[in-house]
Amino acid sequence: MATAATAHEPMETMEEGVRFRNLRALGVSEWAAWMMAKSSKGPHVMPRNTNNALDVTYWERQGLLSLLAHYGKLRQSLGTAGCGPACPVV
Repeated sequence: MATAATAHEPMETMEEGVRFRNLRALGVSEWAAWMMAKSSKGPHVMPRNTNNALDVTYWERQGLLSLLAHYGKLRQSLGTAGCGPACPVV
């Protein structure tokens, strides 16, 4: 007798189940959380994957600044030679 098909196979270990629940609690999509939970990679590799799974708005809600936005503001404030976007060469 066939059972109802599920989106995912059962969790194989307790660690995978905990990892999946924690990622879902952070707001990671179900698919991404499942792929990361099933990964055989250790905790030292997970930050790279989590960074790809969590968008910039998540980090902004945590109170962290975007380094790219901060760099853009700094770069814009420095300008070019203090005379606007570009100075004529004389």
